[in-house]
Amino acid sequence: MATSTETSAYGDLPPAMIEGATPAADWIVILPVVLALMGGALLLMLKNTRNGQAPFAVLIAAAVAMLDAMLLWRILDTGPLTMTMGKWLPPFGISFTADAMGAGFALASAVVTVIVLLYVQFDIAAREIKYGFYSLVLLLLAGVSGAFLTGDLFNLYVWFEVMLIASFGLIIMGGRKIQLDGAIKYGFLNFLATTFFLTALGYLYGLVGTLNMADIATVSGDAPVGPMTAVAALLLLAFGMKAAAFPVNAWLPASYHTPSPAVSALFGGLLTKVGAYALLRCLVVLLPASRDIMEPVITVLAVATLILSPMGAIAQTNLRRMIGFILIGGIGSVLAGLALASEQGIGGATIYAFNSILVISALYLVAGLIERVTGETDTRAMGGLYAANSGLSIAFLVLVFAVSGMPPFLGFWPKLMLMEAALSAGGVSLTVAIILNAVLTAIAGTRAWAHIFWRAGREGEGSEQPNDRLRPMSGPEFRWGLLPAAVLTALIFWFGVQPNLVIVGGRTAAVDMLDPARYVASTGLEVKE
Repeated sequence: MATSTETSAYGDLPPAMIEGATPAADWIVILPVVLALMGGALLLMLKNTRNGQAPFAVLIAAAVAMLDAMLLWRILDTGPLTMTMGKWLPPFGISFTADAMGAGFALASAVVTVIVLLYVQFDIAAREIKYGFYSLVLLLLAGVSGAFLTGDLFNLYVWFEVMLIASFGLIIMGGRKIQLDGAIKYGFLNFLATTFFLTALGYLYGLVGTLNMADIATVSGDAPVGPMTAVAALLLLAFGMKAAAFPVNAWLPASYHTPSPAVSALFGGLLTKVGAYALLRCLVVLLPASRDIMEPVITVLAVATLILSPMGAIAQTNLRRMIGFILIGGIGSVLAGLALASEQGIGGATIYAFNSILVISALYLVAGLIERVTGETDTRAMGGLYAANSGLSIAFLVLVFAVSGMPPFLGFWPKLMLMEAALSAGGVSLTVAIILNAVLTAIAGTRAWAHIFWRAGREGEGSEQPNDRLRPMSGPEFRWGLLPAAVLTALIFWFGVQPNLVIVGGRTAAVDMLDPARYVASTGLEVKE
């Protein structure tokens, strides 16, 4: 069954079987997940046919991106869309419900996956193809897409597990000791977060008798405030760990730099945003009263994440560890929007998360190329790259400005919206923290740029001498590495100078989250006045 906001509610009628087949056009809400899952399964069965795996994976990811774009366009035109599995009306059937925020994040994730699959062509080893690299990437995309498009909290848990299975395989692929070390830290903290999430689901089901998101939104206001706040606190802890918010963020910079740069780009761009999305969805849409009670705590976490994370980036000399700390700082912007919970605040948080999916992925890709041509991971030993490769220099500096929130890049607009929301609410601490985050992030990024590109040589006695370890970029590295990263960077710039579509989408998402009437109506459930 698929319904839109025009569907009449069934109110207090007993649960009934759905009659008739779902219109083919309405399958679009589930097709991105199905396509990615089936593509990954097919590639796993055909793992010995190595030559055709890359084109097929790119084709599947591109088709998922096209379906997500069509879904987002339909949602912006007619409102949220729901499809319920089986033939049972929600909350008894498992629903997939897509709104502007979920569909927008799914689209950005699919676009990044296409870019990463192109990028990896100059770098991938034959044994990685044999061990199922492309299957795991599509499985990861299926898990991310399912998490963004599901309308059921237990289903969200399932898609988290799908993501974890795929990410474990990707993070250890290569078998180096540093990868195994990163996998242990990544796995332990994520298993712990999943345990908290599952515990919260059990308590929530006991309190309200449902895990359908739209149904929870209609009945959570009638549940006891104290126990519901305890559930919300558990969800804040679980999703805060998955999003790498302060103070449960140490695992991310300790693990995200350990796999290949392409995998780092997928992890940094996609995985933490699922945690941020779940925070916004659960605390704003499903448990707004509990969010109001916890607002002071969320504000403190937002301020700490915004300020401390870029300070950690400034202290780093490992390039991809530095990007990990910058990534964590961006989660602070999402927490700021969650603390404000206004149309401007939620809209700003949504747009910033969309921006971060693109920018962080591009930063990791460019960092991978820098490591390749310098043969180093330490920024102190990378000097002189400006003269050797001006294209990398430009791309890196543009992305530093974009992640800092400087105009004319996309990151400027959501930070402006967040500051306007904070000033309107009298949130001086949040306003100052957002500004400091931009300044400190710019300092961290430009400091790294100066070490890598502006300085003539390696740090030390020969720092003003040409770096004799640099090598020119090979043809495959340029075609498959720099060009895809440049396309993603150009897309970020274009969204910055033409932000109307993204801003409209972010504001539409914010309106539907603060007043989920259209979201609830799309499922066929009764909308309470």
